[in-house]
Amino acid sequence: MNYTLAVPASHTGQDNQVGHSTKMSTLVWPPISDADLSKEVESTTARELEWLLSALQDTLTSLKSGLEECAALLAPTEPGSTLVLSSLRSENLKGYITRLGARIVKGDIQLRLPSLPPPRGQPAYKLSLSSQPSAPVIVLEQLTTTRTLINACLDVVDTTRWTGDATNANFIAGQLKLLHDNILEAKGALKGGPENHKMKAWHEDAIDVNTFDPPLPANVSFHLSISEAALLLHVRTLEGAFPITGTNTPLSSSGGSYTGFSLRERLTTALTGGRPALHDEAHEVFAYKGQEVRVRDKVRVESQDPSLIAAMAKLGALERHIAMSRRSLDVVMGQDLND
Repeated sequence: MNYTLAVPASHTGQDNQVGHSTKMSTLVWPPISDADLSKEVESTTARELEWLLSALQDTLTSLKSGLEECAALLAPTEPGSTLVLSSLRSENLKGYITRLGARIVKGDIQLRLPSLPPPRGQPAYKLSLSSQPSAPVIVLEQLTTTRTLINACLDVVDTTRWTGDATNANFIAGQLKLLHDNILEAKGALKGGPENHKMKAWHEDAIDVNTFDPPLPANVSFHLSISEAALLLHVRTLEGAFPITGTNTPLSSSGGSYTGFSLRERLTTALTGGRPALHDEAHEVFAYKGQEVRVRDKVRVESQDPSLIAAMAKLGALERHIAMSRRSLDVVMGQDLND
């Protein structure tokens, strides 16, 4: 049955005159009962939901394509990405590293820090990643996490398309929420930063000294992470944390002196207070490898990684796409948009 929903109602012979307005009344014609009207609304909503669930199958296909592109950007593809490292407005740090997937496979860095004198006859202290097959490898856990979450999203898409009930709105809504949560977490891993509580702090994530050849000095901390889809390197030189008495006993209960420093360096620090440190961690004490230490010198270098930037941008677009799909489905299902 066809219904007319809008019928004009004019005052007798006075429509379109200045000072008068044409009045409209909304009517359903022919009239139907409230029960029949409710049935028509339910029928229309059911057809709209059926159409939306069908359209979401195409959305899932598009999402899978985008996720595969992100996975390819993070895959360990030869020859890897070689990134230049250079400290701003100083010669404190120069060099490069090569990233292959989540692993750092090559690297040479020159350090010029007051608290790290170079070997005799050398202009700088050189750190080189070991090329020995048995040497430990630097793995960027944030990238491992991101790839794991992207693979999980691909599994969710396949499950939703091929093994789930495509006509079950609650099932589809649950799968979209799972996709949304995983993509948000993957994007957060690439973003990094102090708000990412799953990331270990530098003093909790000490690198194996045998990763380098020759081995990394005991008083040097080398820490790589991801921040805003860029590679972030912090190199710190450390010294034992001394109590106010001025002795060289570490504050930790394990006892013994911090082995990374010579007697001359420790005596100089104890007697003169050392050179004032000009960085944000100068007055903090950290537990590092079972000892309590302070940071003597600190250098921070950021290197933009085009592949990571592209992956983060794609994840952001996918996250917005899924958010819109979830909102559309919630509207048709009559869900509270604030949930």
